[in-house]
Amino acid sequence: MSMRSRFKAMLYKSASAIAYAVTGVSLTDLRLGAFLAGGGSYAGKTVTVDTAMQLDTVWACVRLLSEIIATLPLNLYRQQGNGRAALARDHPLFRILHDMPNADMTAMEFWSCMVASLLLWGNAYGQIERRSDGAIIAISPLRPDRMTVRRDPVSGSLIYTYSWQQKVLVIDEADIFHVKGFSLDGIMGISPISAARHSLGAAIAAEETAGRMYANGMLSQSYIKSPDWLDDAQVIRAKEILKDYSGAINAGKTPLLEGGWTVESIGLNPSDLQLLQARGFNVETICRWFGVQPVMIGRMEKSTAWGSGLEQMNLWFLTYALQPWLVRIEQAIWRCLLSAVDKQTLYAKHNVKALLRADSAARAQLNTSEATNGVRTRNEIRADDDLPPLPGGDVLTVQAQMIPLVDVGKAAVQPTLKPVPGGPPQQLPQPAGIGDPDDD
Repeated sequence: MSMRSRFKAMLYKSASAIAYAVTGVSLTDLRLGAFLAGGGSYAGKTVTVDTAMQLDTVWACVRLLSEIIATLPLNLYRQQGNGRAALARDHPLFRILHDMPNADMTAMEFWSCMVASLLLWGNAYGQIERRSDGAIIAISPLRPDRMTVRRDPVSGSLIYTYSWQQKVLVIDEADIFHVKGFSLDGIMGISPISAARHSLGAAIAAEETAGRMYANGMLSQSYIKSPDWLDDAQVIRAKEILKDYSGAINAGKTPLLEGGWTVESIGLNPSDLQLLQARGFNVETICRWFGVQPVMIGRMEKSTAWGSGLEQMNLWFLTYALQPWLVRIEQAIWRCLLSAVDKQTLYAKHNVKALLRADSAARAQLNTSEATNGVRTRNEIRADDDLPPLPGGDVLTVQAQMIPLVDVGKAAVQPTLKPVPGGPPQQLPQPAGIGDPDDD
């Protein structure tokens, strides 16, 4: 082997060792693509999770979806014989899902982390910790970019390999909580950042172009023309003079040109490039990848979030943006965290009624309709506001005012006989005007 080849081999090994020490992924590891979660783009920009999160639109969409889902109460229910379901507060998994999945994180922190992983990498992983009897006592999130999944050709089960700080941990399928995003094989979800790398690359390029124009004092499309050739000393002096007019802080200054120097334009100016319009279009494009209405992340140019449209917008957001993620999480809990016996009666479900707390009028109307039509008891409604139950509030009630039109105006006649056990019927006092006519 030549000296040059040996040097290249040593350099490659060193780079691979450094990459493995920092990221846990070597240069020859197939997980490198998952770690980057992106790739090259048509705009010439390399798109990764880190570079994508520097775009305000990506940050706003991920934060909105992850935090809204994390704020929805996640409860564990037990089906009862009468066809109804009750909270399974006595099950050890209830507090893990609802309150604190592990000793370091609250439920809000844990679920926002899991949903953010789903939105960025297309997968969310949690390591399950169990007691000696097999009961789950904690779930700890794992970075998706350090995980590989393969199927054992002998047993057919999935094997999860996690790399971190030069250590490799092989985790059995029974000890992994895996929530998958949109997938084509049912084993691994597709990273939205990787799928949207061309759109994100264009947005990154537009942001960089705008930033560099400000850094150059808005003179990036202009150049200074000298009437003659310059020697080295004159070039250095000219550059020193131009420093006084470069940078955003010097934007708007008018340079003083001597000796026949002129300012010429080259390329297109920002108006011709339609840079502002392109950046606005990128916001709508990125929102489309995440299924979020632009108005919900603050782009109010073409719509508004006030007035009567707020309720419909919330309904749209719940139906088309949140519901698919909620169902994925609920079904993953049923598949990964419940035993075969518990799967017959237990299930997890988010309380989406928490989204209506901001609209008191709609919420009051819904509660009234459910209480007067026998859908929910008054104590169940009070429990949504953390109010104590009231005596008699566990009875379903319905309105009994519906009568035929032909009976309108007729006085109600109460029964006059009351059966008494062990004796003849007793005559009850009668209202005036309802007794026998012969008694008048």
